[in-house]
This record gives sequence, C-alpha cells and structure tokens, in this order.
Amino acid sequence: MFLFSFLTGAARQKSAIKYCTVDIPEMPPCSFKPEEYKGMSKEQMMEIRKQNCNPMTTKITYLKKPVFIHQGYMQWLWDVDGKQYLDLFTGVATVSVGHCHPKVTTAIQKQLKKLWHTTNIYIHPELHEYCDKLAPYLPDPLKVIYLTNSGSEANELVMLMARLHTGNFDIITFRTSLFIYVICNGLYLLTYLSCPTPKSLSGWPLLTMCPDVFRGPWGGSYCRDSPVQSIRQCSCAQGACIANKHYIEQLEETFATSVPSQIAAFFGEPIQGMGGAVQYPKNYLKEAYKLVRQRGGICIADETGFGRTGSHFWGFQGHDVIPDMVTMAKGIGNGFPVGAVVTTPEIAASFVKASHFNTFGGNPLACAVASSVLDVRTDLLISIDVFEKFLIKHREPLPPEAMSEILEDIKDMGVLIGKGGVYGQTFRIQPPMCITREDVDFFLAVFNKAISGYTDRK
Repeated sequence: MFLFSFLTGAARQKSAIKYCTVDIPEMPPCSFKPEEYKGMSKEQMMEIRKQNCNPMTTKITYLKKPVFIHQGYMQWLWDVDGKQYLDLFTGVATVSVGHCHPKVTTAIQKQLKKLWHTTNIYIHPELHEYCDKLAPYLPDPLKVIYLTNSGSEANELVMLMARLHTGNFDIITFRTSLFIYVICNGLYLLTYLSCPTPKSLSGWPLLTMCPDVFRGPWGGSYCRDSPVQSIRQCSCAQGACIANKHYIEQLEETFATSVPSQIAAFFGEPIQGMGGAVQYPKNYLKEAYKLVRQRGGICIADETGFGRTGSHFWGFQGHDVIPDMVTMAKGIGNGFPVGAVVTTPEIAASFVKASHFNTFGGNPLACAVASSVLDVRTDLLISIDVFEKFLIKHREPLPPEAMSEILEDIKDMGVLIGKGGVYGQTFRIQPPMCITREDVDFFLAVFNKAISGYTDRK
C-alpha cells in the first residue's frame, strides 16, 4: 500500500530498515533528458517574489534553500541548474500519475486543438464521457456528479447541498481536517474581522476532536489501530477498542452539548493528510455515521484516496462505510484544476432548490484531462508494500528546527517530501503511482541517512 507519512518521535529513533548510512546510492536511472533552462535568473525570481508576490507565497516555502523547479517528467523534477530530484510529494498529493505523463499530455494536446472552454449552459461530450467513466468506480447510490474547479470549491458546495437537503444548518468536522485549514480558517477570520465585537460563529462548521489513536489522548503506539506501532500488544479484548469507545463518547458529548438535536452534516477525510496522516480507529467512522444519521444529518467524505490506499479505490471503503456525499480533487486531474462532488439522486435533486452556476467547472479541457488520468491510473494501480514504518519511542513531535534540518538534508540528497500535522511533526510521503521499487529503495536509504545524521549531530 501507499503510506502517507512517517511519524517521528522526539528521541533518537532506530530504523527498522537495514541500510548503510555511510554512502547514498546513486539515483535510479532515468532516460529522460530535460531541456536546458534559459529563463530568468534565480535572483530575478526572488526579487519578483519579494516585490510582486503575496507574502503568503513565501510563508509556505518552508525550505531554507528553496528549489527552483524548471521541468518535470513522471516521478522526476529538475531545477533551473539541472539538478535532478525524486518527487515524493507530487505537488501535495496532486500529480497522481506522474509529471507530464505522455498519455495525459496527449489528451490535453488533442483537446486543446478542438475546444478549450464552454459552460454548462451548453452540452458537450467531454463532461458526459467523464461522468460516465467515473460513476462506476463509486458504489451505489453515489452516482450523481457535479464538477468543480477545486476541492475547496467542492467542499463549500457540499455545505450548501447538505443544508438544502436536510433543512438543518449545523455541520461538524474534525479540528485537524484539511477542510479547516483551507476553508474554515479563512471564514472564521473573515467573520471575526467583520465584527467590532465578534459574534457567534454558529453557521460555520463546529469542530470536534480528531480520533487520532497515535497522538490523541486515547490509543498510543500500543493500540492495534495506531498507524505506527512499536509492538502489537494491545490490551483491549478481541473485537473491542477502548480508544474508539472514548472517541465516540467524545463525539456524542459534542452532539449533546454543542449543536441542536438535528444537524446538516458530518464532514471528514477517511485518512487525514494535512492533519498529519491520521488514521482513525477501525470502527470509528461506521459508528460516527450512525450517530449523524440518527440526528438527520448526512455523511460527507472528503476523499483523499483515489487509488492510493492499496486495498481499495476510495479511502472510505477501508472503513466499510458508504457516505452520502463525496468530494474529490487533487489527484483526479494530475495537477490540472478539477474537482467533483458525487452524491445520491435524492440529495442531488434537493440542490435545484437553490440557484448555482459554475463558469469553469466541467469545462471540456478539464474533463478530457480527468478522463485520461482515470485511464492511466487504472493502468498504474499497484501495491508497493515496502514503505516500512520506523519504530517510535515517544509520541512527542520533533521540534521545528529538527524537522527543518531533516527535510533540508533529504532535499539536498535529491528527494522532495513534505510535512504536515498540527505541529508540523509529520513527514508526508505521497509518491506518484509511477514510482518504482528502485525509487523506494533509494528514498529509504536517503531518509535513513537524514535521520541518522540528525541524531548523530545531537
């Protein structure tokens, strides 16, 4: 399977993988030759970045020495100086089948020569071809698709649709969900700034505890359901989970104390990415969905899987649940801006109570790209089970300076990964599906050397 991250502890860690940490092997061979870069200098780019780019652009560049990307091909990137990198972050889990994949590139070129853009006022074949291709991948009754430009737009849209369908208003989501990072932080800030005295923020999603069995108050590295286990000596009886019991009780307390008796929706990623690669207790979503539906709400999955979880196509399938609505974006367009909301015929019918128009969603070019990505993804669906977990001694996060040092070393050795989690304590490894076993071996050696180098220095 593809693992989304390696979680790290604060103390010296010993790798479960036996690699020599003295010499880093050469990168796996790549026959592709990038074009020579002849554009503006790095100094010019940095000056423009300083003068004309919003400072938020600089804030999210967490590398000490930034990478100036020039060209990409499949799992590889090259900077303006010609240095080659193995890309295991893929634009934050977005380039799902590889940079400039030949089949996707061909589909884009073909569509560009035919029709770039028209709107839903008219009917064009590309939208219907893609919806017809995507629908069979989802279980019944999730068969009605609405295309958007991004995941953020899709997530905003499902809030409207849930409220229209249920007649209720309150929505619950996890504190560390990507939904909060991207949408709700901005909405809360906007509400705060618009009021001389901040009023009730009722109307925006209510935050409930994330059932994190690794770093949360219940569970830990001994928990059967922890994504990182030092040993498998869970004290729970077979078929029981104390951590899950407590997290469900916390959710029930949220229902009892913080929202009306009837709610609109419960919103959650089947596996959290930005929140720190959080995996929930085995039956948590199944029990949570039951509680939500008892209160008139619908269950929304912010889908992060899309063929990346190994055993199932969708992340929610790993929890043995079927949500009422699914949002998706990122990897479905391989970096091209496209998102989607998939729901049931009944919920979709409620949407027409409102008036909604999307200028770019479902345009011919986006649909052609997404359709080709779906074809390629099917060809590339593989199961790499060599991303072994590192043993963890403590659940406390590494300090920011340690994360920075390790990320910098990994980058300097030719591999790009990311970070996430509430405290930025999670290494995020989200490779494209074209990755090879040789690539994985190379990365593991680099990662092991970076960790060993840091602990040796300390």
